[in-house]
Amino acid sequence: MTAESGVLLPVLPRLQAAVHRWWRMMAPVAGVGRRAFQQHPVWCSARDIGHGTGAVVVPGFGGVDASMAVMRRWLERWGFRAVGSGLAGVFGCTTDLVDHLEAVVAAHAAATGGPVMLLGHSRGGQLGRLVATRRPDLVQGLVMFGSPIIEPLELSGLAARLARLLPRVAAWGIKGVLDADCLTGPCHDATVALLEQPLTVPALSLYSRCDGVVAWRSSCDPHAECVEISSTHTGMGTDPELYTALVPRLKAWTSDQVGRRANA
Repeated sequence: MTAESGVLLPVLPRLQAAVHRWWRMMAPVAGVGRRAFQQHPVWCSARDIGHGTGAVVVPGFGGVDASMAVMRRWLERWGFRAVGSGLAGVFGCTTDLVDHLEAVVAAHAAATGGPVMLLGHSRGGQLGRLVATRRPDLVQGLVMFGSPIIEPLELSGLAARLARLLPRVAAWGIKGVLDADCLTGPCHDATVALLEQPLTVPALSLYSRCDGVVAWRSSCDPHAECVEISSTHTGMGTDPELYTALVPRLKAWTSDQVGRRANA
């Protein structure tokens, strides 16, 4: 064995582990795993548990509604009337994003005849929680997955780099991105204070120790039911384990709403 190969041997396991982590994180972005998910019983055994209840699905930081299309289709298969959030990129000021999302939720609640299910990935779940805290009358149930609630800025990887870069972009006069005030100023303080308030609607927070972007402990909202899954951050939208956890909760929340409608 040469000296060069001896030096490489300790490096190889770390390199292999890094490649494995990168593949697990990026493969779902490219659509890997989607076909397997759509062959899973949690997709194929769909039945009507939603009974036309509205659902609003919110993408995460950097995401768009198209990235959550699989979740909306799954909800529709299970009897919900699902729509996107209309938030492109989820980059902007938190206050502005929450105002927009609240309007979308209010409009869909009016269109479907009652409070809606609000489901959000990563920052989308954070925004959903803020809406549910401000307007619990609009929300039948809240689902957050991979959402930083306890420490909203406890991020790693690309998300952390974007969070540092976007305020600089905003300082150049480019509107619609994350402002420094959302990270350290009054906007940030108001967001943290609202995230700390107890929820008055049923809520589920799904977290993963393999997340890789959001610190998993930050997703353990003390005012929600917390369930651990094994997905990466980017893989949650097509993870059968996540959807298997959703079915009984969504069914119970919908049953409560259908019962109230019947007694009205």
